Amino acid sequence: MSPHVLILGGTTEARRLAAELAARPGLRVTTSLAGRVTRPGELDGEVRIGGFGGAEGLADWLRTHHVDALVDATHPFAEAITANAARAATAARVPAVALRRPGWRPGPGDRWYDVDSLAEAAGTLPGLGRRVFLSTGRLGLAAFAHLGDLHFVVRSVEPPGPPLPPDAEVILARGPFGLADETELLRAHRIEVLVTKDSGGGATSAKLTAARDLGLPVVVVRRPPLPDGVTAVADVAGVLDRLGLSRP
Repeated sequence: MSPHVLILGGTTEARRLAAELAARPGLRVTTSLAGRVTRPGELDGEVRIGGFGGAEGLADWLRTHHVDALVDATHPFAEAITANAARAATAARVPAVALRRPGWRPGPGDRWYDVDSLAEAAGTLPGLGRRVFLSTGRLGLAAFAHLGDLHFVVRSVEPPGPPLPPDAEVILARGPFGLADETELLRAHRIEVLVTKDSGGGATSAKLTAARDLGLPVVVVRRPPLPDGVTAVADVAGVLDRLGLSRP
């Protein structure tokens, strides 16, 4: 039976890893997507959509489908999935590794305000500006719904559901976004403050450069810590090394 790798996907890195593994003869790769995005795009290898039913359900799936290695390549803020993956891998005795691109770091000229949650970000906004570019995705917008005195420009891939801030303008778009586009967006909407999660990577980092160039403050939500015992690597090569599948 071919070795079987399960990738918990949804990120650019997950897509790259699936392509790398699927190209190898004698190796089976399955990418699991939560199903929150209606058009996830093409993926190499096998694809499954939907949840597992918590850590126990995932552990059962690992056993039933004879998974030899688990890679958690979900979004850095998919806290519950990462915790379930760690527990499931331990229960099923399957080697596991987390793939996490490095987080962003402020540079000269940046005006960053680091916070630990969306709620803390909402509490920080009134003192920073009235016109807000909210680039945190469509989930968690309820944390800002009580801020009726602020104007929000909300960008997400899929239409967000309620509750939304009373004065909110929604932009549906998928990255990557270039510096010129981000600068134009901030200027056109007269943005005074940017709110984002520390997702890392280059697909959405241009907004940070645009904010710096325009002298805007940026509220950055820190990543949640990884569960105890979970080790993260920064790229596809690191995953392959950890699983003993380094490129020949």
